[in-house]
Amino acid sequence: MEEKRLNAPEPMLYLCATPIGNLEDITLRVVRVLESVSRIYCEDTRHTAALLNRLEIKKPLVSCHEHNEKERAEEIVRSVHAGEAVAFVSDAGMPGISDPGERLVAACIRENVPFTVLPGASAALTALVLSGFPSRGACFYGFLPRETKERREAVAGLAAHRGTLIFYESPLRVAATCAELALSLGDRPAALVRELTKVYEEAVREPLSALAARYAEAPPRGECVLLIGGAPDAPAATEADVRAMLESLFARGVRAKDAAKEVSALLGTPRNEAYRLAMEIKNEGEDQ
Repeated sequence: MEEKRLNAPEPMLYLCATPIGNLEDITLRVVRVLESVSRIYCEDTRHTAALLNRLEIKKPLVSCHEHNEKERAEEIVRSVHAGEAVAFVSDAGMPGISDPGERLVAACIRENVPFTVLPGASAALTALVLSGFPSRGACFYGFLPRETKERREAVAGLAAHRGTLIFYESPLRVAATCAELALSLGDRPAALVRELTKVYEEAVREPLSALAARYAEAPPRGECVLLIGGAPDAPAATEADVRAMLESLFARGVRAKDAAKEVSALLGTPRNEAYRLAMEIKNEGEDQ
């Protein structure tokens, strides 16, 4: 009885990292916690059931994904307040990193509920080291927005960052994303890392334009991480540079105000100057 009491986990929420491909990457601590909590919340019950079967762990599973995370957070808060120990796992990697988990943590902090994070596999960090790009100042973004305007603004906001940029991307969109970023950021050095920790793990290190061409007809297989070199030292943009980028954005149907904002972020030109030139170009077009 004493041994059982000592092995019982403290009442709290345990956010547990799980393997991103190779089952041997799960930690002994995560296994012990999953064996001892009262139930496990998970992004996909079928996926987690397969993992637990291989670990020979039998526990009640409760779905917790992006569409019900708020309600599950309230449920977890009540459970921990009642003295239960529960765990949360995403499908792979670290909860809260481009996966559900952020709302659970926010609810625990708001309601003064104890929680802890059990470290382990992370696709972003593994890919960063494998890429060979500098880790100092690296910026993890995750998946870029799908909406065109939000996507452009996100890229513009990252353009001047000097550290390595890290993105998650669907293999079916890798080519288009590389081509788009080559236009927006310049043809920077990049690495496409896929199938991390698995048999066919691969890191392809080429400029963005070369990656776009490589995967245009044959998309990569498996889950992908795209890493891009940080912004290089560059001379101040000339008026000709600003005009050329504005005209390119106008050709893609971008409004003057949005184009000026994007050019300001990408080239470092004061926004009022970029807007002045944008309106100048617009007026020139109307006079023709």
